[in-house]
Amino acid sequence: MTSADRRTRTTSATGAVSGAPVGVGDDDLPRVVLVTGASSGIGRATALRLARPGGVLALAARGEEGLAAVAAQCRELGARVSTHALDVGDDAAVEACVADVVRREGRLDAAVTSAAVVAYGDFTEVPAEVFDRVLRTDVLGTANVARHALRRFREQGDGTLLIMGSVLGQISAPWMSAYTTSKWALRGLARALVIENRPHRDVHVRVVSPGGVETPVYRRAATYLGRHGKPPFPVYAPETVADRVVRVLAKPASARRDTRAGWANPVMVAGFTLLPGVYDALVRPGLSVFGLDFRRVADTTGHVFTPSERAEPRGEDAPVRRRTRAAR
Repeated sequence: MTSADRRTRTTSATGAVSGAPVGVGDDDLPRVVLVTGASSGIGRATALRLARPGGVLALAARGEEGLAAVAAQCRELGARVSTHALDVGDDAAVEACVADVVRREGRLDAAVTSAAVVAYGDFTEVPAEVFDRVLRTDVLGTANVARHALRRFREQGDGTLLIMGSVLGQISAPWMSAYTTSKWALRGLARALVIENRPHRDVHVRVVSPGGVETPVYRRAATYLGRHGKPPFPVYAPETVADRVVRVLAKPASARRDTRAGWANPVMVAGFTLLPGVYDALVRPGLSVFGLDFRRVADTTGHVFTPSERAEPRGEDAPVRRRTRAAR
């Protein structure tokens, strides 16, 4: 049995499962990693995948309770952990977070930007302040982390910035204009950063772009449709996406600039690009059936402006659990 095989079966006393995917050993992983959006979803799954003896994690999110819960699980798995309750849209707070990590550890090996909020609704019905806050968190928040992480990477001569993208950075969808805009912006930002950092051979900028992932973000989203969103088919577990993230972090030099997580992504992109009229005609009824929950809800800002203090989503905050699958 290899060390990687053993890692896939590491479980904490609270049931949290850690471990890099098979074929990735402890020595392949960056030691000091900052993960934003770490309190739930893909960020939480990534933190747990990276948690191991000798690993150092700086976990950032707005909700202190959720941060404390995932930090405790990571510590049980052997990692040294610091938590940073902050809004990534606050550049000064992000700068202070990175500086604190470097002061404690002497360096920062990687940063994973997975903090995101979502708003559903016709573009004309979503309040301007909600639309703007989605962009502030998803785009400016990522830019803030990238700014301070890349400065450190250049100073020390190496490091990996991993930006959480989405298939919605390559296609478009109705009723998700703010989120779609943010993911297209991140795709452009990532490519610009790749080009700008070409002179820095060991500084890498990579993107992982999942399709539908079963996370709490849908139930915590703002909505002005009278319905919550849900991940469209095929639905993946956040741990599946975290495996892709960890593989990229292990070998960033040979990883693709944009790694997909979901077999349907290229199909959707091909339809959007090659058959735009057909795509536009089908995506609205398709998303209405497969991308929206049928339960009726009142208009709400969700957790766009305020964090969820629940360590794990429960009750009305919980996603609708459906069968998830491994990425193809």
